[in-house]
Amino acid sequence: MRPVSLTLRSTLLFALVASLVLSAVGVWLYGQMAQELARRSEYQVIGRVQYFRHLLADDFPLPQLSQNPGLFENMMGNERDVIRFRLHQGATLINVNPSHLTLPPVASLPADRPLALSAVHAVVTPDGVPVRYLVADVRLADGRMLEITAAHLMVNEQHLLAAFRWRLVGAVLGAFTLIAMLGYLVLRRGLRPLRRMAREMAAIHPASLSHRLSEQDAPPELRQMTRAFNAMLDRLDEGYQRLTQFSADLAHEIRTPVNALMGHCQVALYQPRSAAEYETLLANNMEELERISRMVENILFLARASHAQSVVKPVALALSQETQRICDYFEGVAAERGMTLSCHGDAQITADAMMVQRALSNLVANAIRYGEPESDIALTIAPQAGGVALHVDNCGAPIPPVQQAKLFDRFYRADAARSDGAANGLGLAIVRAIMDLHQGRVTPDCSTPGRVRFTLWFPA
Repeated sequence: MRPVSLTLRSTLLFALVASLVLSAVGVWLYGQMAQELARRSEYQVIGRVQYFRHLLADDFPLPQLSQNPGLFENMMGNERDVIRFRLHQGATLINVNPSHLTLPPVASLPADRPLALSAVHAVVTPDGVPVRYLVADVRLADGRMLEITAAHLMVNEQHLLAAFRWRLVGAVLGAFTLIAMLGYLVLRRGLRPLRRMAREMAAIHPASLSHRLSEQDAPPELRQMTRAFNAMLDRLDEGYQRLTQFSADLAHEIRTPVNALMGHCQVALYQPRSAAEYETLLANNMEELERISRMVENILFLARASHAQSVVKPVALALSQETQRICDYFEGVAAERGMTLSCHGDAQITADAMMVQRALSNLVANAIRYGEPESDIALTIAPQAGGVALHVDNCGAPIPPVQQAKLFDRFYRADAARSDGAANGLGLAIVRAIMDLHQGRVTPDCSTPGRVRFTLWFPA
């Protein structure tokens, strides 16, 4: 089935709710009208009995009453009402009953009792017509008691209620149709900003990620969604630009060793070479291949870390042991530049041992590569509130603040002129990815003159 449009669905729901409300009001009005007609019928019955009470109590000749039954038939008019006069322990004097209605026997109201609505009785004929009737006594001038029975058949009221009921049904159906039509037009006009927003979204593609949805003339309900969508576009644009830059940098980085390999091979094939020369060529090519291999390995690690595919296996680590292990590993490399390594402090953290060693190794390798010769590199463990900080300090020129914001970008080198062939600009990007996986952070600090500090912060 095709999904129902939001406009049509809202229109039908609104029209249905409005119709239900109108139906409820109509049912209430119908009930009130039925009660009012029943009350009027009861007053009509009471009025007739009260009239005959006064008439017969004022020395109205009883023989004249029995000799003129047509008079009372004329008083009933064209209705099917009932009027009956009967002497106590005697014959019936008047019995006007066009419908031959049989009323259930009830106790008559004493002559000295005033008439009230509570004295009126209700019954329904076999053909479903409601009846209101009243039985009351009146004392004649000669002292005899006369029983008056008056009944009103609510035939006309039933016809009136039936006509009102059908008009009510027609009014509800007409209101439903009218509300649906007007509601559809109103909703289409009200959803116009949403359709405009959809058109603007459809015009966005990778080449126009800088385009943003306009908040002008947008209703308050859509402004929040517009801001959220624009913020999403900002993130996508940033990610797309970084991906584009990453692709360009990756092509540039791979092109250099590939061109070197091709050049070495072309030179070697230009003329016959000795076995020693071929061995030298293969050794040089092996270095370039190892560089490409390290680059591919680092890129794969960053890709898995970016997509949360890396499995972090946290264990309890003593940072003093990890820092000492790193110092021992890089001791020989540092000695070649006359640099010394030292570690201070201790703390316990919960982290992946291999990843911590890799992040720390990248920082120490950078400190050795870019630090001043004949200087010291200090690894300091400093427990802090809520976590543990691991500082890597070395002597070197301060990094400008503009470059500090780009240090952790892939393939970025703060000082490309001082980078050797082993550096590919992925070391600090890997460090940040590792710290993100541990919900930590890495920050540079060049506030101390002549010192460069990188801090790894691990949450407790």
